[in-house]
Amino acid sequence: MTEAVVETVEVSSSNGGPEPYGLEPKTTVLARDDVLSGKLQVKGGGQVLGNFSGQIECDGDLLIGPEAHVEADIRTVRVTIAGFVRGNIVAVSRLKIATTGRLEGDAKVGALVVQEGGVHHGVIRVHPEGVPESEPTAIVETSPRPGVVSFRTAPNPVGRVRKFWGEFF
Repeated sequence: MTEAVVETVEVSSSNGGPEPYGLEPKTTVLARDDVLSGKLQVKGGGQVLGNFSGQIECDGDLLIGPEAHVEADIRTVRVTIAGFVRGNIVAVSRLKIATTGRLEGDAKVGALVVQEGGVHHGVIRVHPEGVPESEPTAIVETSPRPGVVSFRTAPNPVGRVRKFWGEFF
């Protein structure tokens, strides 16, 4: 009788290595050496490991890889930035900027995680109650005001000091 040994091998979708950012394996949307421009709509989760410019809409988790260069507006549920992103982000659940990540742009998020070394330039608005669908509107008062403007001359305190000290010298 022969004994068989079964070995289990785990396969990662991050181009051959283990998943370094704690996300479950995803289909690679854009490989490391690829360049793409336009509108990218991802059903489920995805990864951008190369260069992209345009607009990204993702229904699940999105990973911007450590060597990625993205210039796009992004709308997703959760996003992890380990590379460079220039653009505005709406992350309904969470925005995570990893130690190698850099975001240049504004963001509206449900939660925010910035690891030591992560960089952000812009404004981040955290909405734990849920990201609003529309932009906030400014309330502008449109009632007419009287157009009366009066100018008064301000007294010159320097002249008074000169006059006062002039009497002594």
